[in-house]
Amino acid sequence: MGETFGAPAEYQPCVIASAPAPPGMLETEVIGRVAEGRRDEALALVVRAFRRKVFGLALSYLRDRGAAEDVAQEVFIKVWKALPQFDGRATLSTWIYAITRNTSFTALRARRDSISLSDPQALASVEAMDAKAGSGGAELEGEALMRLVDRLPEKQRQVVTLFYMQEQSHEEVAALLAMPIGTVKTLLHRARERLKAWQ
Repeated sequence: MGETFGAPAEYQPCVIASAPAPPGMLETEVIGRVAEGRRDEALALVVRAFRRKVFGLALSYLRDRGAAEDVAQEVFIKVWKALPQFDGRATLSTWIYAITRNTSFTALRARRDSISLSDPQALASVEAMDAKAGSGGAELEGEALMRLVDRLPEKQRQVVTLFYMQEQSHEEVAALLAMPIGTVKTLLHRARERLKAWQ
């Protein structure tokens, strides 16, 4: 209907957004604004609440900040287009994380053949990510350890990335990856044991 998408201000880097509404209230607000024809405002609420988690989840799959930013942008475009179909039967977070996972898988498949960690440029990207991510726990710092994290099996690497580098809680990691909290804890334990054995 002639509507166009533009990334709301809250999505731009270094913009501090106000605290998001509680989940149930947020879903009600989003559905209400879409019903009133205020889809851009609904998206602004979604971006404010989920920007960091969407980016973190994409980063856990793609291991590249630029690619993760691109995926996050694509996710919010998809969310904006699909908002009229969101009816609240699934939680807003579950719906958005599913879109993020699917978009990340698509991006990963598209670039898998062209990215190799033996490539110096790819390795430099991983090291730059480590430097920018800051402290995610004293036991998981440093370029050498970042290389070891990158050697972990995919699920272990993802939970380590989300839990330590993105500073998500066990519950948040479980929601982002659609797995039980017990599985997240088990994967973290196995990853720590494997990293200790490699050091």
